[in-house]
Amino acid sequence: MNVTELLASLQARHAETTARAGELRDQIQHLTAALAETEARLADLATAAKVVAELAPAGGEPDPPETNTAYQAIVNAFNQHPDQVFRARELHELLNMPTDEASVNITRSRLGRLTRQGFLTQPGRGRYQKRT
Repeated sequence: MNVTELLASLQARHAETTARAGELRDQIQHLTAALAETEARLADLATAAKVVAELAPAGGEPDPPETNTAYQAIVNAFNQHPDQVFRARELHELLNMPTDEASVNITRSRLGRLTRQGFLTQPGRGRYQKRT
């Protein structure tokens, strides 16, 4: 094999290897996207499990109905408006709940708990939004 043939052979191998590397990069990009999507779904499921566990009675005794109903109303409001950012008082107005300071403070506490559990995010001080 002369030098010209050897160079042509090397160039052909280089082209094949470059094409294979491109295919592998595409596969990695696809798998990375699929993994991110699956991990996001796992996070959503973990959040849902936390919310359900928090709402479910721990010792067999149900929570007072007003507490359980309040959490359900809050979660439902965020599910119905997943892209909207709420302040506690705005949430009370939306849900036709009392807007006195004591009632709104209780809701702030509930919103904090839902944020710590990963169901909500806090895009600003005193503002809450459903985690996407």
